[in-house]
Order: sequence, then C-alpha cells, then structure tokens
Amino acid sequence: MNLVQTIAAFVIALGTLVIVHEYGHYLVARLCGVKVLRFSIGFGLPLWKKRFGRDQTEWVVAAVPLGGYVKMLDEREGEVAPHELGRAFNRQNVWRRYAIVSAGPLANFLFAILLYWLLFMHGVQEARPLLALPLPGTPAASAGFESGETIRAINGEPVTSWQEVRWRMLQLALERQQVKVEVINRNNQINWRTLDLSPFDAAQLESDTLALIGLRLYRPQISPVIGQIVSGGVAEHAGLQAGDSIVTVNGKPILSWDELVEQVRSNPGRELRLTYQRAGERRALTLIPEAVQQNGSATGRIGAAAMLDQRELDKLVTVVSYDSASALAKAFEKTWDTSVFSLKMLGRMLVGQVSWKNLSGPVTIADYAGQSAQLGLVSYLNFLALISISLGVLNLLPIPLLDGGHLMYYTVEIFKGSPVSERIMDIGQKMGLTLLLVLMAFAFYNDINRLISG
Repeated sequence: MNLVQTIAAFVIALGTLVIVHEYGHYLVARLCGVKVLRFSIGFGLPLWKKRFGRDQTEWVVAAVPLGGYVKMLDEREGEVAPHELGRAFNRQNVWRRYAIVSAGPLANFLFAILLYWLLFMHGVQEARPLLALPLPGTPAASAGFESGETIRAINGEPVTSWQEVRWRMLQLALERQQVKVEVINRNNQINWRTLDLSPFDAAQLESDTLALIGLRLYRPQISPVIGQIVSGGVAEHAGLQAGDSIVTVNGKPILSWDELVEQVRSNPGRELRLTYQRAGERRALTLIPEAVQQNGSATGRIGAAAMLDQRELDKLVTVVSYDSASALAKAFEKTWDTSVFSLKMLGRMLVGQVSWKNLSGPVTIADYAGQSAQLGLVSYLNFLALISISLGVLNLLPIPLLDGGHLMYYTVEIFKGSPVSERIMDIGQKMGLTLLLVLMAFAFYNDINRLISG
C-alpha cells in the first residue's frame, strides 16, 4: 500500500473515532440542556465551517486531524447572557457534568461493541487451532502436545480459532497461570494438556507469546507458487505475477513456500536474485525485500501470497459467526476483555514490567491502519474497534486535560460537597500537560526508532 493510501486509511480511521467520541459529548450535553457553541474535528485553521440548528452550533473541520473538541457555553471561558446562564456547562450539577464528560469515552466503547457485533454476525474467516509439532524445550513440548491436535477449550472455555487461542494465552501468560488445554486428535480422541506459564514475565511477552510457549499453527507443505500479489508491493514492482513458480533464491533451490518465506524474511533491505518458471519458461529477476519491524527486529516482506488448494485451505480455516444475541454478548465480552487488558499493560508499563517501547504514536498507528485496510474491510473494522477501545481507555485515565482528569475532579466534588478549587485545577492542568507531552515524546521517539530500524 502506498503512502497516500496509508495516510487516507489513517485519516478516515482517526476522523471516524474523533467524530464518535465528540458526538458522545455533544449528544449528552444537548440532552442535559447545555448549549454547544462549536463541534470541531481537528485543531488549528478551519478548512470548512457551517452553523446549524436552533443554537446555531458551529460545525468545523480544521487543518490538523489529530483530535477534536466540543466547546460548550461556560462562564469560565467568556461572558454569558443572563437568560442563558441555566444552559452554561459550569452551572450544571455535578452529575450532569459527569454524564457529559464520560459520554465521550462511553461512545468509543459502544462504537467498538457495534463493530464487533456486526463482525460476529457477518462471520470472520480465521485459522482453525490445529497444532504443528511443538518446538523442543518449550512448555508445549513438556506438556505433551502432538502434531495434528486441535485445541477445543482453554481452562474450560471453548475456542474455535487460532486468534482466540492467541488472545487467551496472552491474557493467561500475563497472569503467569497454569493452563489446562483440551485437545482432540485426528482419531477423535480427547486429551487434556497442562501448560505451566509461571516462568514467563511481562517483558518476555512483548514478542510472539505462542512461539515462546511452543505452540505452532499447523501448515501443510505448500509449493513455492505465487497465488496473489499485493498491489504496490515489492513483488509487483519487480515484475512477479500470480502463477509464477519460484525455482531458486540466490542460487539456492526452493522446494516449498516456507523456504521462500524464510529467504525473504531473513534478508530485509538486501538484494535477492530469483529464478522462476512462467508458462514453461525460466526467467530471472532481482528484488529487495521491504524491511518491516516485527517483534523488535527487522524482517523482510515482498507482498506476495502462496497459491493454495481451496479444498486443503477449507480444512484449515473456519468461519466464526453467531446469531444476533450471541454476537452482541461476544461483542460486549471482547470489548471488556480488551479494555481490561489495555489497563493491565499500562499498569505494567508504569511499574517497569513492560517496556515503554510498546507505546505507539501516530506514525505506527497510521502504518497499522494502512496494513489493515490492505487486508480488507473486515480487518479494517477490527482495527477501528481496537483503536476505539484504546481511545476510550486513554481518555478515562485520571490525567488532567483528559476526560478522566475531569471525572477525577467531579468525584472529589461529590465526596467533598463543593468543586475543586481553581488553584488545584490550574496545578493539575500544568501537571497533566507535562505528563501528556512526555507520553507523546515517548510515542514519537518509538515511531522514529521503528522507522530508522526498518
């Protein structure tokens, strides 16, 4: 995916989530009788603005699309006409202010639930949790997992896809628990395996959790024949086409797709000489795999997928879908689990158990937006739901300037019986601004470091 498409995917995602968040504030403010002066998507110079409605609210699209805001009538920000004092935000009781401020993050969570609900009803094609032989010396090998076994349940909870296995194992590894896994082999015999995840610490889990445990997805032997080329990728620019059969890489014979993948992944940014067959004719070309960051190191990618036998593929994948009621329950569960997991990871960052390198800024998020859009609508909607949850969690943190900071003040007011003093709020604003600037600096540093290291 080229830079323009990546930027477009990022701007659409961010704009959508900002609109959802700010509309939550706007809608509840209107329901509480508060006058809204401006609804802005973005900051800085207005590119478009228009007044609508009984209150002539100014709707704005501004030049810097990295956020937005809802400006309400407030005596602390300007003179208010006597007949409109009852509609000023600062004149509302604490419960109404609490509702208005919390409505933004709540809207992000509800949006994520909506997206997951639609995805679960539509059905998502995912890999079956069919296991390859575990890596020697790993907890999975010690537990006795065998090639060809399918995972049915983890700690009594049914799982139907490899993605569910990855998510549950990551959560349990973070808690360093023992895990009881129910499996069924090719002879339909059911067994139980016990995994000991207590040796893992949070820092180790920054890489591929399942690889550390030793669990590997079963992959059949696939011929090195290209089935699909990613538009704008390295393979397309080099001249490869669907149907090309790779014969050698740098003079080394290639007998399977895995061997080709290994050559590409281990040579990021280095020239590879390929020979291949097309329509019975042997040809040659050179290409340089794109360097991408994965699990803390650079790996090569050319943007090509294998040609697969559809009948064999059908045995390895499953479509996860639910009826509307079950899908809604699963959507609530996934949103809750993701929110709690995000908070746990933030907590471990604060105490030094997880590296701050995991903090991502707009550049990394834009890259993920582009990659998910490239994979299709389902992947892009999954990305939107995940970022919406992250935005909701972030805004609920008790940091002044964020929604959570205001909610913290209102909570104190409820117990204290009077608002927090202007002096305390002013000090809090300065501390919050400093903390946010530090977090932004970390995020941008991580983005730049990822770019430099590939």
